[in-house]
Amino acid sequence: MPASPYTDLERPPLSARNLERALLTPGGLWRRLDLRTETGSTNADAADAARAGEPEGLIVVAEQQVAGRGRRDRQWVSPPRAGITVSVLLRPGVADVERGWGAVPSRHFGWLSLLAGVALLEAVQRVAEVDAALKWPNDLLVQDAKCAGILAEAAGDAVVLGIGLNVTTRPGELPPTTGLPATSLQLAGARSTDRDPLLRALLRGLARWYTGWRDATGDAEMCGLLGAYRRGCATVGRTVRVHLPAGAELVGEVTTVDADGQLVIRSADGRENRISAGDVVHVR
Repeated sequence: MPASPYTDLERPPLSARNLERALLTPGGLWRRLDLRTETGSTNADAADAARAGEPEGLIVVAEQQVAGRGRRDRQWVSPPRAGITVSVLLRPGVADVERGWGAVPSRHFGWLSLLAGVALLEAVQRVAEVDAALKWPNDLLVQDAKCAGILAEAAGDAVVLGIGLNVTTRPGELPPTTGLPATSLQLAGARSTDRDPLLRALLRGLARWYTGWRDATGDAEMCGLLGAYRRGCATVGRTVRVHLPAGAELVGEVTTVDADGQLVIRSADGRENRISAGDVVHVR
């Protein structure tokens, strides 16, 4: 019997050929797949491609990521083939005459990480069949533990969206956290931990939501994204503590996510505060 090309039989490798057949379809959003055995950061790889002139629609996937970053330069490291580490290159500010898309105003770009969250939530619920929810602005929660993170970064006139999902990560492989504990789909009792259908569902969902968002020139309410995000967001209705970028802190009840993707928080004095960035802690 020939030797296995990988050492962990519970973690088979992804097939670039199968993914290309499934995702790189005529007229579709995705144009090129770059599947890497190991990389420092898929976001950095996609950003380099963007600066080199790569058109919209690049997918970068890594079987192992050794220097990934989350928000505020937090580390996101993935053991070999234990999760999904993927970044996509988008150019929402560039008009696409063939698709009938105008340029999306930059004020709407903040919706892209929330859009990715909705696509990820739907893929996990459908394929893994676990009870999941979104924590504003960019985390996927499973059983009140962090299972995935999303990072959107500008690269010139492009936006790179990165997603890291723990699929079969074991307890000893989970990174230390200062907030919510980390988990994986396998630890949460997922019905399926096959990364191939998970990745396909995620990227198809991303393409579907992005296409609708571009059709609406970035109007999240018009394309249904606002409603979908509100329905999937576990932060709405919770009392939270928000650590703001300037070092201040805000405590209050989250009443909604507004049309700009901001968190609306009612503080104890009844004042409504709109937050576009900050670290959110669910108090209850």
